Amino acid sequence: MSTELTFLDLVLEPLQYEFVVRALVTTVIASVLCAVLSCWLVLVGWSLMGDAVSHAVLPGVVLAYVMGIPFAVGALVFGILAVVAIGAISTTSRVKEDAAIGIVFSTLFALGLVLISVTPSQTDLNHIIFGNILGVSTADLAQIGGLAAMGLVLLLAKRRDLTLYAFDPIHCHALGISTRRLQVLLLGMLALTAVVSLQVVGVILVVAMLIIPGATAYLLTDRFGRMLLIAPTVSATCAVVGIYLSYWIDAASGGLVVVTQGTFFLLVYLLSPRHGLLRKLTSSMRRADTSPVITEGSARLVGTDEAA
Repeated sequence: MSTELTFLDLVLEPLQYEFVVRALVTTVIASVLCAVLSCWLVLVGWSLMGDAVSHAVLPGVVLAYVMGIPFAVGALVFGILAVVAIGAISTTSRVKEDAAIGIVFSTLFALGLVLISVTPSQTDLNHIIFGNILGVSTADLAQIGGLAAMGLVLLLAKRRDLTLYAFDPIHCHALGISTRRLQVLLLGMLALTAVVSLQVVGVILVVAMLIIPGATAYLLTDRFGRMLLIAPTVSATCAVVGIYLSYWIDAASGGLVVVTQGTFFLLVYLLSPRHGLLRKLTSSMRRADTSPVITEGSARLVGTDEAA
């Protein structure tokens, strides 16, 4: 009797377990939200800011758990606090912004670790750091779905203003659009997205889901509208592949989701038809082959003409 698994078996067997189905749905939801937001983060140049905010929300999430309030509230408060602190340090001292970001996010992240270690809890709060996608309950799925839907509605409703701000903030301000409000909106969305992604990959790897999809789409197209379609499609596909891989090789689900995204980015970086590394190398070689070759005779002729 053959025990070989067919492709259909590989696909359907994990779906027999409810926790895997919830993990798949939750990861896809979080991946789509992260991917849409990542398009603007990549264009604005807020990759490092995304890293800072995603780590800085940790103490806010822990305090929200202690006080029994929604995680999103604590995350938003500490996300804004982190940005205010970064701006204050960089504008009132000789410390540059990148150093200020490193100081603030590492300090707040360390504070979150301390709070986790001293907070009495019947549940393991380490899932906030590393994620626990296979432990998502139906209530967690409903909360994540609601927050993600709210975030997507806000981003799509403001997509024109955010896109103009990303490409030309000066022109955006000249049109009477408040760039400060758009910055606050992006910061709020960063905090909200961090909360949505906590269960999937934890605080540490949230920044990967916030940057990789947008960067991948940026290498595949020059049109922002297409980026908003490519990024979530790639992110959701990698999420499904990562969850399936984690089931079959018995490895960390959140880590494999990010590894899958990173692998896909590497392939696009090498093979993108417009901006891939191999295309650039091929174009450079073609230009070198078609460039005129100066022989000894032609060089002597040129020298004679110049002398004349």
